[in-house]
Amino acid sequence: MNDSGATRSALSEGSETSATLPVVKLRIVRKSDHPWIFQKMIEKPVERLRPGTVVDIVDREGKWVGRGFYNGHSRIGLRVLTTDPQEAIDEAFFSRRLERAIRWRREVLGLDRITTAYRLVHAEGDGLSGLVVDRFGDVLVLEFFAAGMYKMREVLGRVLRSHFPEARFYWFAEEHIQKQESFDCRSPEPPEPVVIEEYGVRFRVAPGSKHKTGFFADQRENRRRLAELCAGKRVLDLCCNTGGFGLYAAVRGQAAEVIGIDLDETALELAEENARLNRVRIRFVRADIFPWLRDAVRQGKRFDVVILDPSKQTRSREDVESACQRYLDMNRLALQVVEPGGIFLSCSCTGLVSEERFLDVLRHAGRLTGRRLQIFRLSGAGPDHPFYAHVPEGRYLKCVWCRVE
Repeated sequence: MNDSGATRSALSEGSETSATLPVVKLRIVRKSDHPWIFQKMIEKPVERLRPGTVVDIVDREGKWVGRGFYNGHSRIGLRVLTTDPQEAIDEAFFSRRLERAIRWRREVLGLDRITTAYRLVHAEGDGLSGLVVDRFGDVLVLEFFAAGMYKMREVLGRVLRSHFPEARFYWFAEEHIQKQESFDCRSPEPPEPVVIEEYGVRFRVAPGSKHKTGFFADQRENRRRLAELCAGKRVLDLCCNTGGFGLYAAVRGQAAEVIGIDLDETALELAEENARLNRVRIRFVRADIFPWLRDAVRQGKRFDVVILDPSKQTRSREDVESACQRYLDMNRLALQVVEPGGIFLSCSCTGLVSEERFLDVLRHAGRLTGRRLQIFRLSGAGPDHPFYAHVPEGRYLKCVWCRVE
């Protein structure tokens, strides 16, 4: 990760004493310890500040309440990084936060013993709002959600390299994030695909592809648990992406038959390659799940285990109702191909749809299809995706495990 003037400027800015940092004043008396402070709660600074500037934060009465990134272009105007007035936002700060996050994964969770792919940094869940870091073998992928974190990329790279000296780096930010946060993320050339392993199942991962950081490590523990239910069963993996659940069903679960459905041709090419890597036979079908399921219902097809794990349905609070309707439509169809007494695993990674709301959608789908759902487990992302109790937005993945009657 090559140095840049912008990053050096950001680092020196973050290393200044409190007396020399710009001050941003709130319109409110701050009573929350949530790291996000929205624009409507902030007085416009007299001084024009560049997106991602490190600032001191005071409330409307002038009381110091924190230090973090300011961005006058973003809906999230302030991202609080520390509430300790003695703590500077400098390289030592990022070293402490990253070391704590890495130690949790490697020493406490012992993830290196079971997988070569896991989340190293889960944004607010690790006290680093605006940053996600995923590890895929010797490749570290950084995803930026905040201009301030992008400005610190060289600092982050130096610290991460001290823990992973052989690592290759790739970083990116989705286009809508760059627009919201007003920064231009110039990504390096994506690294060559790498083969990772988790619980003995192998996957070819392509960092820099359009599938987020390259692989959905958040479902690792759910894939392992699902495999325990698949021995000798007919398994249908809807929205299968690169084959995660289906591969586990075939490799670890010894399923009798596995079919994976997805519309993404690139993802299915990787899924086929992953099946060959693991020497299992899976039938992957490129199709929209809606017409495919309608045809399956008409033909009376049934499966013992059905997984439905679609992509995020909305990023906008204004579109939550439409997202819930889409979830209802796809779950209603999927339930109709579950063999009576079979297992249905339905997932939502849409953070704006709460677990309670998602359960309501499933109850409604059950009523519409005349199927009774006996829920025997609720789960989410693995422990490498922690979230703080006061930042519930970090708990985005909901997985509902049902026996269908």
